[in-house]
Amino acid sequence: MKIKVGFGFDVHQMKEGHPFIVGGVQLDHHSGAFGHSDADVLVHAVCDAILGAANLEDIGYHFPNTDMKWKGVSSLLLLEECMRLITDKGWCLGNIDAMLCLEAPKIKPYIPQMKEKLAEATGLDVEDISIKATTNETMGFVGREEGVVAYAVCLIQK
Repeated sequence: MKIKVGFGFDVHQMKEGHPFIVGGVQLDHHSGAFGHSDADVLVHAVCDAILGAANLEDIGYHFPNTDMKWKGVSSLLLLEECMRLITDKGWCLGNIDAMLCLEAPKIKPYIPQMKEKLAEATGLDVEDISIKATTNETMGFVGREEGVVAYAVCLIQK
């Protein structure tokens, strides 16, 4: 069996009045991530991990912010497309481990629903998806709630 590991990272600016979508779930918060699609920082990091593991460029290559086809789209659709891309190359996704970095809101109540959304988009069992969160201890742009960051790793196998 051949296995590969992928790493993904994403960051988005926070803006007042924008919906805050993370892991396919809308969070209750006064501001949200801003971007070309729905700016789902968690799903974007997962997409980059999956694409990177399969050596298929990155999310910006496949879904450029200059293409109006992807304007405002759910990032779960991007994830489904990433899954199609790796499946077409003979790869199977083994697991996802992700970390969110933001000051607010608290993510723990949303994690089960996020895992369900990611499982639906990837075909994984929820037991094969880990989502964790931390703060930036009020330091930097994350600490000032100007932005949100996500990291993800995944395993793919043939």
